[in-house]
Amino acid sequence: MKDVKKIETPYAGIDKESYHVEKRRLQVELLKIQQDVVKNEQRMAVVFEGRDAAGKGSTIKRFVENLMPRHYKIVALGIPNDVDKKYWFRRYERELPKPGEIAFFDRSWYNRALIEPTMGYCNEAQYKYFMNKVLDWEHKQQENGLILVKFYLSITSDSQLYRFEDRLSDPLTFWKFSENDLHARERWETFTHFKEQMFNHTSSRRSPWVVINADEKRATRLTAMLYLVQLLGDGSFVPLSGEENKKTYSVKLDGVKFSNLTFRQYAVLKARKRQQKIEDENNAT
Repeated sequence: MKDVKKIETPYAGIDKESYHVEKRRLQVELLKIQQDVVKNEQRMAVVFEGRDAAGKGSTIKRFVENLMPRHYKIVALGIPNDVDKKYWFRRYERELPKPGEIAFFDRSWYNRALIEPTMGYCNEAQYKYFMNKVLDWEHKQQENGLILVKFYLSITSDSQLYRFEDRLSDPLTFWKFSENDLHARERWETFTHFKEQMFNHTSSRRSPWVVINADEKRATRLTAMLYLVQLLGDGSFVPLSGEENKKTYSVKLDGVKFSNLTFRQYAVLKARKRQQKIEDENNAT
């Protein structure tokens, strides 16, 4: 599978306490990335694909937990109408992020590569057209400035069955399960075939698939966040170090440069510098 990235995780078997510490550290870095997106008016799309119950929605939830709400959106489209089915790419172009925004796709245009052909929701001509055109379409979006990351969360059949049972037994999550989920499960091997075709034909150096083992929920969420931080962050993040990469400040006062300041120290010295400038201007007059 050319250009498909299978990510090894440093978080396998992570305990609950360590998970929350690491999640906070990664969310701090994600917020810095979002601030850069906003400041530079960039556009970022993060795609999550995978089988039912792979953890797409719950992973996205952890991504956005502490982001600035005005500058991200979650896209989870419903059943397409006849026009949407015909103009497939146009349906998703409408949902791509605006300048200064991150869009998280809980399933995406790749429905046509996975669940639609598995369940017979599209015909062969529609499927082939999509497979032949999607990379060109993505590359065009990237040439127009879109930052695109494509995650595939991979679970085993046993893990999926366990999560289905867990959903059905919980009065707060039973609504997540539908008869259609069961029908898709019955076509496990068919889905696997289309998944492999997707990896083989829709992954490129510019637009690779990033495959994450999703059998452990905590590790899945952290691994996906880590990939984005290492891809787009400043390169200083060290997994599981327990240390937050806090921003420091510097200012020059009376010819002396003060570095590695906290924001409070920076604010005090900056105020002193402004006051000094006012005094110098008054003395000059």
